[in-house]
Amino acid sequence: MKKCISILIALLTIVACSTASKNIASSDSATSIKKGNDTVRIANDSLEYEVIIIDNGFTNWLASRAYPRNYHSLSYLENKNNLYVTEWNNRVLQPQRYNPNLYEMSIDYRPDIHYGYEVNYLIYNYMIYFQNTYKQKLWGYVPSR
Repeated sequence: MKKCISILIALLTIVACSTASKNIASSDSATSIKKGNDTVRIANDSLEYEVIIIDNGFTNWLASRAYPRNYHSLSYLENKNNLYVTEWNNRVLQPQRYNPNLYEMSIDYRPDIHYGYEVNYLIYNYMIYFQNTYKQKLWGYVPSR
């Protein structure tokens, strides 16, 4: 039985699908990455998940300012993403307090699903990019890269 999760973060779209018997964390070696026109896409058809990030400037920021892959551990990225997504979802529920144009939809990021390194790396870096670009602070210290 397949479960699909659709997420829209301002201009970030994440679609994650998993099969109960498959472990997404073991999929990093089979992941394909495509970049172009400010779009970053990660897909692994055999495990049926996909992350698409569309935001003007994110591709350049990722290439020039983000820490390189494997700088942070997977557990670090998962912990940060969980904190960032939790705060993001709290802000989605408070449109009178936070700009509803920035926080349009909630994110269904589940810490019990192992999305793998690349997915967590991109979500983490998009959150850093988002916080620095839109002068938001979701949680704790935000690197100003």
